[in-house]
Amino acid sequence: MLRTIRIKDLSLVRGERRLFSGLNLEIGAGEAVALTGRNGAGKTSLLRAVAGLLRPDAGNIAFDGAAGELEAETARAEALHMVGHHDGLKSTRSAWEELLFQTRWTGGSEASARDAVTRLDLERLLDLEVRRLSAGQRRRVALARLLASPRSLWLLDEPMAPLDAGHREGFGTLMAEHLASGGMILAAVHDPLPIPSLNVEIGRSMEIGG
Repeated sequence: MLRTIRIKDLSLVRGERRLFSGLNLEIGAGEAVALTGRNGAGKTSLLRAVAGLLRPDAGNIAFDGAAGELEAETARAEALHMVGHHDGLKSTRSAWEELLFQTRWTGGSEASARDAVTRLDLERLLDLEVRRLSAGQRRRVALARLLASPRSLWLLDEPMAPLDAGHREGFGTLMAEHLASGGMILAAVHDPLPIPSLNVEIGRSMEIGG
């Protein structure tokens, strides 16, 4: 199980522009960090760097388990989920087909997918093609993978944005349960998370302890 993420002196560049430099951040089990800052500051890019989808210009991202440092490739393959601003769902599949595919791809089972369906109130949507779902419904299908194949670290890009008030409250409960079980959350947000979290403004050099 992933226990700590350590980000040291991180610098990210997009095109010809440096997004930020000198970012130091440590996140431990049971902790949530909300990344804030203006549009284009680098919040999404930081999530992508942690997920291994973007190479830093400088600095290091390390992952620790109970027995010490983990290989970054192993940690990323087995210990994190990323739900981006775009949900990444195949539009021609039914909601159930897409959820089951993603669940099995990431190590979960049909039984765990069924449980996630119940927790995220998806029963009446399962037979609908993804392209027929609203933005909030698609987001709930995407978020269901977090429960269907549990992993320690959730990387979330504006997770609450398309959700209505009731489903925001429900997902807040699920986030709190994840932290209580020793999980971690790193989220890019404009609105505050509905759970206790450390706010880190991207675009400034900061050093945050776990």
